[in-house]
Amino acid sequence: MRSTFGNTVPTPRDRRARLAAFAVFAVQGLTFATLLTQVATLQRKHGLTDGELSILLLVVPVIAGAGSVLAGTAASRYGSRLVLRLAQPLACAAVVLAGLAPNVPMLVVANVLFGLGLGGVDAGMNMQGVAVEREYGRPVLTGFHALWSAAAVAGALWASAAAGIGLGLPATFVIALVPAVAVALVASAWLYLPGEEHRHRTGSPAETPGQATVKAGVAWRPIIPLCIAMAFLYVGDSSISNFGSVFMDRVVHAATPVIPLALGAYQLTTFLVRVGGDLAVRRFGPAAIVRAGGAVATLGFVAIVAAPSAPAAIAGFALTGIGLSVVAPQSFSAAGRLDPAGTGVAIARVNMFNYVGFIVGAALVGGIADASGYQVAFAAPLVLAAAIILLARGFQPRTAGSAATTAPIAS
Repeated sequence: MRSTFGNTVPTPRDRRARLAAFAVFAVQGLTFATLLTQVATLQRKHGLTDGELSILLLVVPVIAGAGSVLAGTAASRYGSRLVLRLAQPLACAAVVLAGLAPNVPMLVVANVLFGLGLGGVDAGMNMQGVAVEREYGRPVLTGFHALWSAAAVAGALWASAAAGIGLGLPATFVIALVPAVAVALVASAWLYLPGEEHRHRTGSPAETPGQATVKAGVAWRPIIPLCIAMAFLYVGDSSISNFGSVFMDRVVHAATPVIPLALGAYQLTTFLVRVGGDLAVRRFGPAAIVRAGGAVATLGFVAIVAAPSAPAAIAGFALTGIGLSVVAPQSFSAAGRLDPAGTGVAIARVNMFNYVGFIVGAALVGGIADASGYQVAFAAPLVLAAAIILLARGFQPRTAGSAATTAPIAS
């Protein structure tokens, strides 16, 4: 595998691995959306208050962070394919269990299992995506995230259609996720094996076993900007996902049919930008793309905070989607370049800050909103989006050797 992007010709084996990674990303997007679009239904079914629902929702990212750490440890020894073969069926089964849960304790169990599966799959699929990117020798990771977004939209559309024909939650979940598990298991046969995923870069000098062990370590210092950028991204993302509809209702007083358009505009622009994101990275480089993304996201939040009307707010949400869409895939790609042996440890660490940002975003924006209103609350992710501009330098490609020497080694 290559430490930086170069001109290489992928083999048939690489193409099969890429198709398999596409399948894994798609199943994850479908699974995520299938559950989250039914949160209100689950709340009504179990008679949860808003506070109880908030606590239940926060269980998922907390447990997912632990799942990501476990995935990094397991993948460094056994490869991310095994992690995905275990974690992806677990995530799908947990969603079905949530639909079947007869009471709140069983719903909590389902959420815990879903969190573990979510964290494991998020980490494992990005490890496979980075491995494909290295073998292709050019940016391809954003395309995987684009398919995740498309599958999430498909999951939301299925949830809407299922509700329209009167399907219950168990049937809605089973019809979507049983085929999804089958796809994931079949695709896993084409994922990279540990020996392919973990091997050292071709063309590197010969090393003794002791040297290889040292270089297989992952330095914390170079990935810190990536971790912080990932957290700031998900503070913004969670503020929109959790409070975007509330902002539309209470601040700009949008009509009921217009309220969902804010999140819809955000999701749509996220998908559209990711479709062409890899081409942009190849042309301008990851650091420039992340810097531009941070700037555009900042403008988007400015437009949201200053919006005098619903159309202006929707335009702000769309701009924010354009800017934030590039940060996550480039964070994982940069983390992969900082992992000399392709162990996946750096990717798992960066992925953990996905959930940190989600938790902080929900607490930060919700707390400010309670004290000062949602218009003021959305200024918090605005500031953090602007900070991504300053962190973009950490996304510049570097060699494995430079990554290994910038900080003390930690396995």
